[in-house]
Amino acid sequence: MAKKGKRYRKVSEQIAAGKEYPLEEACELALSTKSAKFDEGVDIALRLGVDPRKADQNVRGSVELPHGLGKTVRVAVFAKGEKAKEAEAAGADIVGAEDLMEKIQGGFLDFDSVIASPDMMALVGRLGKVLGPRGLMPSPKVGTVTPNVADAVKSVKSGRAEFRVEKAGIVQSSIGRASFSTQQIKENLEALLSAINRMKPSTSKGVYLQSGYISLTMGPSVQIDLTPVRNA
Repeated sequence: MAKKGKRYRKVSEQIAAGKEYPLEEACELALSTKSAKFDEGVDIALRLGVDPRKADQNVRGSVELPHGLGKTVRVAVFAKGEKAKEAEAAGADIVGAEDLMEKIQGGFLDFDSVIASPDMMALVGRLGKVLGPRGLMPSPKVGTVTPNVADAVKSVKSGRAEFRVEKAGIVQSSIGRASFSTQQIKENLEALLSAINRMKPSTSKGVYLQSGYISLTMGPSVQIDLTPVRNA
């Protein structure tokens, strides 16, 4: 444990407190802090100039990352009949309707994303208290409530990042793994920032992209200079 702490302190010394690093340099610096024996995730935290309590400022969406997420995404699909067959053919890990609802109510949560055909939402709505707090509730805004369940499954499996603003205006998302190159992480980050920037609510006043930090799962945070993105 002491060894890990020493390593963490050492890599933290590379990062200047309060400094905002250009996008590529921030990505390179974050990747240089690798310290775990597993392939750490690369995470982003953004503070937005929005009030999440207002429905018209509830930023939520998804974006297909150029280089994917670098991990296997388990997908659960609520569908029946032909839609269920399409989902299975597209690679869904579990497909069902009432049976899947009961399984989840019983504690089954071995999946990373939930997709539903529109006719299933009355059923899925009963799972709001289970799926909602975990960010797993299907939504048309992120393309997880759709009649085209097969396309949605393929999209999520290929490495689509979902995001939504939380309390205090924070958006968190994964954009890859520590084994990615700096260029891959940079391009994934640019795609995410561009998508979030495009979703600025018209009622949001002042600076929208207020601050951003990139870090590995076990690493220190590196602050990103968002000026070029704000001016894009």
